[in-house]
Amino acid sequence: MDLERLSPRNQIKKESWWTVLTLAYQSLGVVYGDLATSPLYVYKSTFAEDIQHSETNEEIFGVLSLIFWTLTLIPLVKYVFIVLRADDNGEGGTFALYSLLCRHARISSLPNFQLADEDLSEYKKNSGANPRNLKAPGWSLKNTLEKHKVLQNMLLVLALIGTCMVIGDGVLTPAISVFSAVSGLELSMSKEQHQYVEVPVVCAILILLFSLQHYGTHRLGFLFAPIVLAWLLCISTIGVYNIFHWNPHVYKALSPYYIYKFLKKTRKRGWMSLGGILLCITGSEAMFADLGHFTQLSIQIAFTFAVYPSLILAYMGQAAYLSKHHVLESDYRIGFYVSVPGKSTCQQAKMQLFCLALVFTSLFVCLLCTEKIRWPVLAIAILAAVVGSQAIITGTFSIIKQCTSLGCFPKVKILHTSSKMHGQIYIPEINWTLMLLCLAVTVGFRDTKHISNASGLAVITVMLVTTCLMSLVIVLCWRKSSLYALVFIFFFGTIEALYFSASLIKFLEGAWVPLALSFIFLLIMYVWHYGTVKRYEFDVQNKVSINWLLTLFGSSNLGIVRVRGIGVINTELVSGIPAIFSHFITNLPAFHQVVVFLCVKSVPVPHVKPEERFLVGRVGPKEYRLYRCIARYGYRDVHKDDVEFEQDLICSIAEFIRSDKSFDCSPDNENESGSNERLTVVAASSSNLEGVQFYEDDGSDKPEPSSSEVIMVAVEQRNPEPRIKKRVRFVLPESARIDRSAEEELSELTEAREAGMAFIMGHSYVRAKSGSSVMKKIAINFGYDFLRRNSRGPCYGLSTPHASTLEVGMVYIV
Repeated sequence: MDLERLSPRNQIKKESWWTVLTLAYQSLGVVYGDLATSPLYVYKSTFAEDIQHSETNEEIFGVLSLIFWTLTLIPLVKYVFIVLRADDNGEGGTFALYSLLCRHARISSLPNFQLADEDLSEYKKNSGANPRNLKAPGWSLKNTLEKHKVLQNMLLVLALIGTCMVIGDGVLTPAISVFSAVSGLELSMSKEQHQYVEVPVVCAILILLFSLQHYGTHRLGFLFAPIVLAWLLCISTIGVYNIFHWNPHVYKALSPYYIYKFLKKTRKRGWMSLGGILLCITGSEAMFADLGHFTQLSIQIAFTFAVYPSLILAYMGQAAYLSKHHVLESDYRIGFYVSVPGKSTCQQAKMQLFCLALVFTSLFVCLLCTEKIRWPVLAIAILAAVVGSQAIITGTFSIIKQCTSLGCFPKVKILHTSSKMHGQIYIPEINWTLMLLCLAVTVGFRDTKHISNASGLAVITVMLVTTCLMSLVIVLCWRKSSLYALVFIFFFGTIEALYFSASLIKFLEGAWVPLALSFIFLLIMYVWHYGTVKRYEFDVQNKVSINWLLTLFGSSNLGIVRVRGIGVINTELVSGIPAIFSHFITNLPAFHQVVVFLCVKSVPVPHVKPEERFLVGRVGPKEYRLYRCIARYGYRDVHKDDVEFEQDLICSIAEFIRSDKSFDCSPDNENESGSNERLTVVAASSSNLEGVQFYEDDGSDKPEPSSSEVIMVAVEQRNPEPRIKKRVRFVLPESARIDRSAEEELSELTEAREAGMAFIMGHSYVRAKSGSSVMKKIAINFGYDFLRRNSRGPCYGLSTPHASTLEVGMVYIV
């Protein structure tokens, strides 16, 4: 027997490489769908009207050289080898970079930040340098950002601009991808017929695409990777054939000397054509944005060894074909489908492919022997375009969820379409909004020229934002010298600024669309964030002191009644008594025997481990049975909205009572009276098998807990119906020992849980102060108020019965 082959170390190594290769294969369908379909429209958009294809081939060779070096420098060098390293605990994207910066400098836009959040295991910082060392790299920049609120707002707006451009790209990418794929019909019918067929076909495919989104990526995704892989093999095979059949010397155009010749000859017209060349890197941002679904190595392998060479061969093949065809019969002149071999070249293609003896081309030999291969290529192109569109739509859903978690977008309905992959979500409101905007762009422009101008500006703006944020990451997070950041932003920023200027010059020719869409989404995000911060500041300024609470409990003349049950008061405060509690007592002089001040907050990390989910403490003396519970979630965590959240909430309080140990979080938890609230980190019951467990049954025959556990508290209550008995109990580990007072406290908590839970939520009206500026009144009284009335409430309260929900009206003057 081969013991070495069966050794655990060898098995782990093999499994690790197999996992990486599997993820690399799966990433083809999720990440690279948009990037892989760019050969459909790059040359056609570049030669639309700015430059002409002449007999000297200087234009086509110059464009090929620009495409080659753009693909090499931006996706390969910048993203694959640099930007992918700036992950936020495995997550990527614009907000991941912003979150990373917020943890290395106090510039977070979240108002309810606590020092205890820095103790989270994923709240990592670079420990290479002392942050208080005046000579440490980045200290001066960090100090400047923390002192100036204007710079913090500018950084937030910059991140929001990049995010809004990605959302705008989610509107434009499906339109241009499907439109360019369907444009292959132009070679099979007259121009008169084509203009009446193309747009309806594109709209039908788009409607079908968005209608299938509610099924989830895990149901649609099993076809994605094979489709993109077949498409890459298809375009690389056609490219290799065109190179050897039409112009084997086209490889010389890869020299940057042809860029110089191209720009020297075309001058301003060549600069304006950069907007079309830019489209060759659309979808590059997806490599970083979708990093959380895969690994850095798997994305690097897929792009370096599959996507990059296939795209280069495809563009070289098109250039080789066009170099021998200066006058084309079709009025569309230059396009991808023109270079696809037809009936007349079928036998020649077969012989050429056979002589080359390329292994992967054998998959398409059968297609090359058919009457025409343009129809099979058209079918694969449409499928690949749908895959590319699916990737950006899913990415848009994820970005909206991140913005919602970080308080930069109104709360929307988020449906998780997979029980295994947390990142696969569906947002109905965003899906149908994207569909309507996408159809409007398609019907409004009716060609790829204007759509490509719009898409190019959106893509390059996102890349510019990433470059700016990366330069800050290099200094603040990686602790590198400012010289590295300057070299990075100067080199890549110069290239991207050149493309940005070429795209912006076509403002009236379609480039205004992403700017208009981004402005609308940016306005929504900033107004929501501004209103949320002002509302939180009002809560902090008007919170009730502990002295008022002590007076309330100490006086017997006020007629305050304690009723059975648990009252959960929703608040955004992490310390102090919210004003909503005093309003509740004023209008209804009674509250529950157990009161929980619940704060569900987001922290600037992608995930919070279940064992670090809750912070629990007491409010006031122990006998008052008032607790504070802070549930912390990352911007990619799944918020529980069912009974499981209630069980975790109650178990966290029970575990806090059992452990009876706490720590002083920080002075930021001081309330107005100067007393500190001491909070303890408590794990969720689903992940803390050694802690308190919660059981609830109706008296039916169910297996009892194992003998290693002891039922410390068990209270029974008979319902009005005969023979039905409900029992709620806490089960503690056998080694757990608690004193008499803790046992009584647990018993009272159990009785309260049996009586039921009531969620007390505020129904607030936010208004600007008298004397505020006109802009503030418009933003608060109209903008924020409209968004708040049409957004959803807390996710954990959606499944709560209406009979268990109390709303307390309150007016916020901010």
